[in-house]
Amino acid sequence: MDPQTSKIELAKLILELEDPKLIKKIHQLLLDENSGFRKSLTELEKEEIKLGIEQLNRGERISLEDFLKKVS
Repeated sequence: MDPQTSKIELAKLILELEDPKLIKKIHQLLLDENSGFRKSLTELEKEEIKLGIEQLNRGERISLEDFLKKVS
């Protein structure tokens, strides 16, 4: 699977999450400066992930179908 497809799949999984504890754990992982994953992201990708997590924490969600239309 290419990196772009992997990121889309990851985004889908995150958007479908309902467990606040798991969302918080993922948030912490992404914000951890020592994380190799975070170091491999561009600044734009980091900001987009941060924005997405903030939106999820505020209860702002879109359907998977709408998300797929947006990224297609």
